[in-house]
Amino acid sequence: MPKTFTDRFLDVIERAGNRLPDAVTLFLWMMLILVVASVAAGLAGASVPHPTTREPIAIVNLLQPAIISRWLAEMPHTFTGFAPLGTVLLAMVGVGFAEKVGLIGAALAGFVRKMPQRLLTVAIVFAGVMSSLAVDAGYVVLIPLAAVVFANAGRHPIAGLTAAFAGVSAGFSANLFPTPLDAQLAGLTQEAARLIAPGYEVMITSNYFIMAALVPLFTLIGAFVSERIIEPRLGPWQGGVSDDADEHALTEEKRRGLRNAGLAFLGISIGLVLMTVPEGAILRDAEGSLRPFLKGMVAILSLTFLICGIVYGITVGAVRSDKDVVRMTTASMADLGYYIILVLAMSQFTTLFSWSNFGPWLAVHGAAWLEAMHITGSPLIVGFILLAGLINLLIGSASAKWALLAPTFVPIFMLLGLSPEFSQAVYRMGDAFTNVITPLMAYFPLVVVFASRHMKGFGIGSLISLMLPYSLAFGIGSTALTIGWYLLDLPLGPDGTGIHYKAG
Repeated sequence: MPKTFTDRFLDVIERAGNRLPDAVTLFLWMMLILVVASVAAGLAGASVPHPTTREPIAIVNLLQPAIISRWLAEMPHTFTGFAPLGTVLLAMVGVGFAEKVGLIGAALAGFVRKMPQRLLTVAIVFAGVMSSLAVDAGYVVLIPLAAVVFANAGRHPIAGLTAAFAGVSAGFSANLFPTPLDAQLAGLTQEAARLIAPGYEVMITSNYFIMAALVPLFTLIGAFVSERIIEPRLGPWQGGVSDDADEHALTEEKRRGLRNAGLAFLGISIGLVLMTVPEGAILRDAEGSLRPFLKGMVAILSLTFLICGIVYGITVGAVRSDKDVVRMTTASMADLGYYIILVLAMSQFTTLFSWSNFGPWLAVHGAAWLEAMHITGSPLIVGFILLAGLINLLIGSASAKWALLAPTFVPIFMLLGLSPEFSQAVYRMGDAFTNVITPLMAYFPLVVVFASRHMKGFGIGSLISLMLPYSLAFGIGSTALTIGWYLLDLPLGPDGTGIHYKAG
């Protein structure tokens, strides 16, 4: 059978993506290119006036003996002092343990199973979006569970699977709570912003309002696409009840665990209210603002998941002593081994990029070019979202892509009068919606396997054809939301972060 245009196009994307090196290797190559470029630009005497002080900023030759000696001597510090590393590791202590002990998986299963039939699709997409608190749980638990729940309700299981996949993957950046991704991206944005404004600080909650607003938007869009486009295309389900129904069943023991974990969460919430609401509360500063609370959000998030996870684990018998807690926490941290190696490469690249002065040089010239071409405001937002979405077809890691893009685009946005936090938000809008149509996404083959359990002959092309409407709808929806946010000049987060940036 001859291949369709779509199949041929996807084959090209897959071949191009497979030829890309691993993200770690990509950063090493970028370092080599950066060094060569710095030598050429340094010898040519390239410089640019600082956007605020007007002092000349010259490109630094990174092959100077003093620079090489400094780089080797400071490598341990640049690695361990890399802004996202500590916050991500701390957050994953609690979140990772809660996932390993089974709390997150049980909570997702319980939430989906208790929904009325008329709200089933909405519940699955919503649970998928919220699962970005612990990515693996969404892919490994919710997606196959959604297929089972749909089959047992007499609906096509592939429709449930695609709805869950859309929420988990295309809605990855959205959440009602800060996630480990917020910590990763905020640290990278802060590093990039300091190329223009030394000492600039980016909070983990700096995108909270706009990311939270995406949750109901994505939930409604995902449910609409599933029920109005995907299910009619699939037709009625003739396969009967799924054989995998028992695999995701909630036992009475797990139900008790969820109840006790919920009570623990309620107690923690009450404690946080007492520490933030009253005048002179512990987590307020001398001016009465909630900045201490917001700065401590990573630790609060980690401790909350850790405590609730311990309570759940004790109830279900998974935690019998402190050794079990340590063992599962260690296992969750072991899953971050690749991320730590990636951070080593990212930290060295961003350090050398900062020392080279290419950041402000590219920013000044890039901002001038964009202004000359009248590419500002809404056209700039749309263009950057599309760029992030296209790059996402080939490079899956959100933090790796932002580590490459932030040192150039954050300063450009700043010089155009847009805050670093807003450039981060715009990037996040484009980062996730193409996840569901690229075979290079890490979990894509697993989703195909899940689908093939319910539909013979189901392959990569089958999944992409079903997910394309979700991708387009999520992309259009997030772009429209971002432009509306920009035009209305709404705050981005509870820390007072705005869209516009003023130097000094």
